Amino acid sequence: MAFLSHDISMLRLFETFLENTPQLTLLLYVILRTNKAEPSQGLGICTAFLCVTWSLLDYHQSLRAFLQDKYELTWGSSVVYFLWNLFLICPRVLAVALFALLWPYGVAVHFPLVWLAMFLWVSLQGTDFMESPGPEQLYRAMVAVILYFSWFNVAQGRTLHRSVIYHGFILADSTLLALSWLWCRTPSEEHAYLVPVVCAALPCYLLGLALRAAYYTWLHPNARVQREGACDEVDADGRSGGLALRALAVPDLVNRRMQRLARAQLPVSQPVGQRFLNGTAAAESAL
Repeated sequence: MAFLSHDISMLRLFETFLENTPQLTLLLYVILRTNKAEPSQGLGICTAFLCVTWSLLDYHQSLRAFLQDKYELTWGSSVVYFLWNLFLICPRVLAVALFALLWPYGVAVHFPLVWLAMFLWVSLQGTDFMESPGPEQLYRAMVAVILYFSWFNVAQGRTLHRSVIYHGFILADSTLLALSWLWCRTPSEEHAYLVPVVCAALPCYLLGLALRAAYYTWLHPNARVQREGACDEVDADGRSGGLALRALAVPDLVNRRMQRLARAQLPVSQPVGQRFLNGTAAAESAL
């Protein structure tokens, strides 16, 4: 049930960024184009932003279901994790909607270019999540869509440099999209209210980055382990680098995707790994 729960959480995350987030951007674009918003539409947009952010938190918590209790997120960590994702996603969606408001067909060019860059970036990190090359490419394509809107780590090791590159790229890209709208918009009062909103988007993004830094510095469950030199965790798959679980006998019915995730994220010791596999074997024998 835990394996199925995690797979469902991952599929829900893919659905969120393949369907719900583009629909949210389209809805925001329609409201800005018509300059009319019903109260239900405003409530729907706010709810959609919260649901997109919640899907990230839900996936992260599901991923930690295979870790020991001491590595689980606390309420404070969960709140900060939720907030920094919310503050980073909102400006990104707003920038894309404003660019679509200026050039509706420009998004059809912008999205494939950024998606291709993210796909190549993910491929260079050498993911090993699926069993065969074909599904692996499809997985990388899905991750590239997520990266168009939000950070998603797919490689083992410290993420500081990759995170700086990614957020620097997204910040520059979103800033260019917003500035292009400010520069080329018609000088009318129709969308004058958007100017302070756009100006507040940059502090919102920077606040999200500050909360992210605070989370990984003080609130991350592995903060103490990281200070001692261990690797950061991944949001998806990463190579285990010869951790102890690789040498242990693995039951046939183990969800191999979750096995890779656990190997990549746990600072595995022999007793911990043995308890994990023994618990899995006991559950399967009980079935």
